Amino acid sequence: MITTTTEKLTDAALFLMLQAATEKARAMGQPQCIVIVDASAVDLATFRMEGARVLSMRSARAKAQTAASTGKPSESLPEAVRLTIAAATEGTMTGLPGGLPIWRGGHLLGGIGIGSGTGAQDTEVAMAALAAIGADSKP
Repeated sequence: MITTTTEKLTDAALFLMLQAATEKARAMGQPQCIVIVDASAVDLATFRMEGARVLSMRSARAKAQTAASTGKPSESLPEAVRLTIAAATEGTMTGLPGGLPIWRGGHLLGGIGIGSGTGAQDTEVAMAALAAIGADSKP
């Protein structure tokens, strides 16, 4: 066999995730930056809510890319290697909380990164986005 079938996020899934994330962020009163990437860590959707910190787009992207490339929450990156990995990847990997892998049906579909709130707020918004499509942060 020289090919495989790949599960991927649809446009409809991306819109559902963005809607759920923005609704959760509004409910908590914390505008957020939202980045969703595919399993190869390529951007699929980005959104900066009005009032979210502009530079938080960078950290949100790094969180999403970290989660997609490791299949684990961004904050699970070992403390001992965080600075080295961040430097080696020119900031595309981070140990900051708020990045979750998108697992559904045993398939890693990508990652979502949220930035502009506290780590706990960022993670809560990411979890709301996953719930909107029946996904989880674990296989």
